Amino acid sequence: MKQLDDLKQELAALRVAKVTGGAASKLSKIRVVRKSIARVLTVYHQNQKENLRKLYKNKKYKPKDLRPKKTRATRRALTKHEASLKTQKELKKMRTWPMRLYAVKA
Repeated sequence: MKQLDDLKQELAALRVAKVTGGAASKLSKIRVVRKSIARVLTVYHQNQKENLRKLYKNKKYKPKDLRPKKTRATRRALTKHEASLKTQKELKKMRTWPMRLYAVKA
């Protein structure tokens, strides 16, 4: 975070120099400093998210941003287990009239 603060201070100083009519080298450095800030923040947020993933690893519920993205339809679809469930009536019918197996004479 110290690095981030330093970069932000440097950016503020460069912006002041821009207004007061500073050297061209200072003006071109603004972009570099902005990108550096972005890099620092990216790493910071990645680490934060990684720690959250570890924290919620074996929990029952996870925050929405840590859940798998998928598509809306896929999220709403039945799970494999739910889709394979059969009603009592279906099970009874399957037991009463099982699939017939035929042996073919060679």
